[in-house]
Amino acid sequence: MDTLEAMSMFMRVVERGSFSAVARELGLSQPTISKQIGALEKRLGGRLFARSTRNLSLTDEGQRYYEHCRQILAAVDNAEHSFQTGQERVAGPLRIASSGSFGRIQIAPRLHGFLQQHPEVTIDLQLSDENVDLVSEGIDVAVRIGELKDSSLVARQIGLTRRRVFAAPGYLEHNGVPATPDALSAHNCLVFNQMEHFDSWRFEHAGEWQSVQVKGNVRSNNSEAIRQMVLSGLGLSLSPSWLFREDLQAGRVVAVLEGYTPSSLPIHAVFAPDRRQSARVRAFTDYLRDAFAMDGDVCTR
Repeated sequence: MDTLEAMSMFMRVVERGSFSAVARELGLSQPTISKQIGALEKRLGGRLFARSTRNLSLTDEGQRYYEHCRQILAAVDNAEHSFQTGQERVAGPLRIASSGSFGRIQIAPRLHGFLQQHPEVTIDLQLSDENVDLVSEGIDVAVRIGELKDSSLVARQIGLTRRRVFAAPGYLEHNGVPATPDALSAHNCLVFNQMEHFDSWRFEHAGEWQSVQVKGNVRSNNSEAIRQMVLSGLGLSLSPSWLFREDLQAGRVVAVLEGYTPSSLPIHAVFAPDRRQSARVRAFTDYLRDAFAMDGDVCTR
């Protein structure tokens, strides 16, 4: 059995969703495809698919094997192209992880431009406000905001996200406008609790830094939920400027404490320590870094 050929066949079955679809595509019989997958399962010593009369789904082991196959076959393809041209091609699958809000607002709109430059790349964008395990989820690169807690990861800083304190006009009419960070103690502060020291807000003024403890009646692990609460007039928040960009322009929120600059948060491209940074990963992180350099709310320094 040709292992690479069997891997390729297995990936086709996963991506097409059935043995019969692959058989039609390749001009083979369905039993031939089944026999090939069966031989691969025998070689591996376990089942790749949980077969039923209605559908075809991967076992947990099959899912892990599929992610490895994606990486191996892409590496083989790049190795052949590199031998022929002298350089690695920017092509193949790219699995990206990001928080929900940042991925939706800052990454997704930029994918069109990246794919125009690199049309042979295919992207799987995974959005979650939890930090996923890069290895088990088969992530090529994760984009994370804030100080990194896991020192075992390989990281490259590609930008900074600026922050401001936002509140709805209605909230400020009823509760007053804070003139200094100390005045926040009298306000309902809505906090994003995925950040380290989320209830301590730090500001710079006239070259000096000040930290204030804040409190409020709601906290959340989702920044867009915080945004909705601010828009409803529930309280104020220290949030990324990009999250409220359109709301600020439309007058739905007001930025307060403008004489005091909140600390910016680093944006890192993060990689598993044992995962090779392919040409497509390098191209994508370079593209994001350059795009952030031209953004007023997300910058490189």
